[in-house]
Formats: sequence, C-alpha cells, structure tokens
Amino acid sequence: MKNILIVEDDKALAEGIVLVLRQDGFSFQCCHNVKDAKKVLEKNIFDLILLDINLPDGSGLDICRGLRKEERLDPVIFLTALDTELHEVTGFQAGADDYITKPFSLAVLRERVMAALRRGERRSSSGKASPVLKEGPFTIDSENQSFFMGDREILLSRTEQKLLMVLIKNKNRILERDTLIEKVWGNDGEFVDENALSVTIKRLRDKLEKDPRKPEYIQTVYGIGYRFQINEGESQ
Repeated sequence: MKNILIVEDDKALAEGIVLVLRQDGFSFQCCHNVKDAKKVLEKNIFDLILLDINLPDGSGLDICRGLRKEERLDPVIFLTALDTELHEVTGFQAGADDYITKPFSLAVLRERVMAALRRGERRSSSGKASPVLKEGPFTIDSENQSFFMGDREILLSRTEQKLLMVLIKNKNRILERDTLIEKVWGNDGEFVDENALSVTIKRLRDKLEKDPRKPEYIQTVYGIGYRFQINEGESQ
C-alpha cells in the first residue's frame, strides 16, 4: 500500500484529495502546518508528499529543501496558488518532482500522482545498490532510513542518525565537538545549545552500548570530542 503525506492548510481540499485517491488503495497522513509536517517526517518515509507552499507557520519550500539536504528521496508534488514562472522554477530548484497550481482538477491531480509514483517505482527498481554503510556489527541503510545492530533494528531520531553516520564514517578517528556540531547541525550549529551534542551522544549510547557508563563504541576523548571505536576484528 502506497503511503501519501498531504501537507495542506485548506482542510476541505485535503479531504477532497483523500476522497479521490482513496479509491486507488492509498493510505494517508494529513498535516496542516510546517511544525506538524516536520514531526511526521522525522519518523516516516512516504511514497509521495503533496505539499502546499504557503502554510500558516512557514513555507513548504523549506520542508522540501530539508528533505533533499538530508538526501531523502520521497517524491514531492507542490500544490500551490503561486503560479508565476519564477515560483515554479523556485519549486523545482527546491527539489520538487512536480508543480501543480491551484485551482486544479482532482482528476488531473490523480493522473499526476500516479505518474509520480510510477517514476518512483522505476527509480527503486533501477538496479542501483542502496547506500548501505556497514561497520562492525552496525548497518545503516540511509535510503530506507533504517539502522541495525546485528539483526536487531534500532529506532533513531533524525539527529541521532546523522550523528551516528558521521561517527561511523570517521571510525577510530578523534572528532572535535565543534566539527561534529557543524556536520550534524550545519549552518544552524552556531545556534545549537552547548548541551545538544552531549544529549544526543547520551541517547545513542543508551541505545547502542551494553553499558552506557562504560561505552565500547562511542568513546569520549576528554577536552577534545569523541571517537567511534571499531576494533579490527569487528570491521567488515
């Protein structure tokens, strides 16, 4: 079953879209603002996102840019009243797969949705290997947003995933705190609370370490930062 996220502040329009597409057997989640949409996207991957641009608390453009910055492939179709050529170009530059201006026919929307889903299926079955990173007992599948320790799947927040990916890619190297903050929080790093990194490290240890008080993998290098330790016998 295809899972579609609708981010639209016009609740009547969102209900109409669900009514038209439900006949095709899709499942839906609906959000009406940026804040709720970001919360949902932190925990779910979608086969398609129908995304308004002008939302009560921000812009759908920022949501799309955030997804692409995180290298997420969820297809995005903008549904918006912004109908100039410049607006449309901006939408595609933000990472949209399609751009539909309001008002639109629900029948036409359905066909554009079906076309986007077909493109997504072809992309998934193109034979390209998923970006899977393996080190020791750890496996990260960034395309499917899944993380395993041995055969056990461990649920991680978006920030925890990003931090763990940086640590694993730099295994056995000491990474300074400032470097980790920059790589995980990017341009927002200067506004991140000093304790944010420590809190995220603690959460990762609680999920990964046998004894978080005596970490085997995520080691503290006092006065400098952290090191993700993988012994030679564990490397693959």
